[in-house]
Parts: sequence; structure tokens; C-alpha cells
Amino acid sequence: MSDISGRVADSTGNWVDSLAPEWAKPYLRLARYDRPIGSWLLLLPCWWSAALAAGIAHDVRSLPWVLALFFVGAFVMRGAGCTWNDITDRDLDAKVERTRSRPIPAGQVSVTGAVLFLVVQALIGLAVLLQFSTYAIVVGIASLGVVAIYPFMKRITYWPQVVLGLAFSWGALMGFAVTLGMLGWAALALYAGSIAWVIAYDTIYAHQDREDDALIGVKSTALLFGANTPRMLALFYSVAVVLIGVSIWFARGGWLAGLGLLAFAAHLAWQVRAIRIDDPALCLRLFKSNRDAGLLLFAGLAADALVRSL
Repeated sequence: MSDISGRVADSTGNWVDSLAPEWAKPYLRLARYDRPIGSWLLLLPCWWSAALAAGIAHDVRSLPWVLALFFVGAFVMRGAGCTWNDITDRDLDAKVERTRSRPIPAGQVSVTGAVLFLVVQALIGLAVLLQFSTYAIVVGIASLGVVAIYPFMKRITYWPQVVLGLAFSWGALMGFAVTLGMLGWAALALYAGSIAWVIAYDTIYAHQDREDDALIGVKSTALLFGANTPRMLALFYSVAVVLIGVSIWFARGGWLAGLGLLAFAAHLAWQVRAIRIDDPALCLRLFKSNRDAGLLLFAGLAADALVRSL
């Protein structure tokens, strides 16, 4: 439930609660700026691909600018995606304990207000995208179809996490499109590896709502895997590590990139060992820890790109 300030149930103290003006809080919560972990998880494949592409190009001079643009774009477009998700899911959200305090079902933001806010965020995202080449713009716009259909997948398939993976991993293509103006095998392998990563971490996240989802007829890999979740996490995380390793190999990455991948793999292995699907608080903590896993991989890829550019 939300408290007297309108805080969303699965949010803790943050800058939105303490610093944002009252009129802005419902919209910032709608865009999940009180819970930025999703923005980080959308951003990280962008940063991985930018670093790998810079390594291929042996040139990191534009990398900081590309990383900064990706940062802004990921946070804005994740906010837009969450706004769209909450518009389409407003009736379902009202039936789930964790989500009924979100701004739309709680009556803090009207559907019309949410649509207008969505348009504003999309325009900011478009402004970021227009900083890139025509090829990169086309690749970026192509992601919108996947983003648009994702909220409806949980109604028809136990694999909505696959569609989320297609959307949240799109940044794995964008770094190559921006830096190299092409998508090769390294980009495709990175994209596929990121999809496997997303399927696994979002399965962990979905275990928080498993009982409510079963009651209202919403499907997820958490319900599909059930007690087999640890084994399935091990499978998808292993696929992610192997495919990202293949991407590094296609990109002719060096030992620093391999070291980053090793640290990433070790973090994922820890998650598999630690998971207890009947502990929602632990599931949320493990889900959030994927930001750290992704940053470890990025550090290795960025260091490798820097060395290769010298």
C-alpha cells in the first residue's frame, strides 16, 4: 500500500520522496525515477556495445559522449516504457498488492495525464536519438514495436520475459550502430547473450508477484519454472556468459574484456546459489544486484577498449 506521501509499495526512501516537488512526485514515480534499477538494466547493454564497438574501432575519443547520450536515453525511454506499461496494465495493477499503489491505479495520475507524459518522454528520447547517424536512428526506432507489445505478452504466454529481453537488450545493438554504422556477428551475439541475461533476472523479479499473478491469470517464467527456477537460472545465465564471450571473441577483445566477463559470470553464479524463491525481499535484492554484475562486465570491456586504442 502507499503511505500518506503517495510512495509506491515497493519503493524505499529516495530523492523523489525527499526532494521532488509534490506535484511532480506522481509522474516521477510513474516513470520509476524512485526505482532506477530498471533504467540501469536497460542502459548496461548499451554501454557494453559502445565499449566493444570502440575496441573494434581502436578509438575511444567519442566513447564518453556516446555513453552520456545512452545514459540520458536509457533513463528517459525506460520512463516512457514504464508509463506505457502502467497505462495498459492499470486494471491488473489494481489487483496486485505490490502494484496497486502505482500512480494510475492509486488515482494520483489520470490516464490522459499519463499519455501526455508519455509523449513528452518520447520526444526527449527522440532528441537523443537524433544525435546519431541515420543508420543508428533507424535501428533505434525499430525497437519501438517490441516495446509496444511487451505489456500484453503476460496475458497470452508464460514467456513474457523473452519479449522483455528483446526490448531491454536492444542497446546491445545500438553501440555498434552508432560507432561502426553496422551490425555484425559481435553485435548479434551480444544481443542474444543479453536476452538470456534479461530472461533470468526478470524471472527472479517475477517471483515477488507469483501468487498474485496466479490468482489473476497473469503468466510469467516464475510460474512456469516454479521450484526448478535455480536450475533454469543457471541455464540462462550460462547461455548469457557463453554468448557474450562469443561476442568478445568476434570483437577480438583482450584479456581485460575476458576478466570483466569472468567477474560477471562469478556474480551470476552467486545469484544462482543464493536464490530462495519464497523470499520476496531476497528476490528483489538479487534482481537489483544485476546492475553490479553488468557494471563489472562494462568495466572490463571499457578497459579493454582503452588499451586497444593506445
